Amino acid sequence: MSNRQDARSRGQFLKSLREKHQESVTRTQTALKEQNALRRQICTVMREGPKTIPEIAAGTGLAADLVLWHVMAMKKYDLVVESGMCGEYYQYQMAEDRKR
Repeated sequence: MSNRQDARSRGQFLKSLREKHQESVTRTQTALKEQNALRRQICTVMREGPKTIPEIAAGTGLAADLVLWHVMAMKKYDLVVESGMCGEYYQYQMAEDRKR
């Protein structure tokens, strides 16, 4: 089989899987869009400068535990870094802002 035929066969297989599991695909796409919207809100607040989790939560109107979950996920992928302390709270900022 040629590479072109392999690619076509793989494409048809993936298309059939998407059709078979359309409900799951749609649910996952919706969840991903919601997560991205929340992260954009968090990033907007963090671009103002280093913030603690409670400050980010207040700035976005989101629950602190939800903000913490997203900030830790962003930290895991080096999108966010710790930049110091404010009282007993760590401050976080966007990694790209720290380079400036």
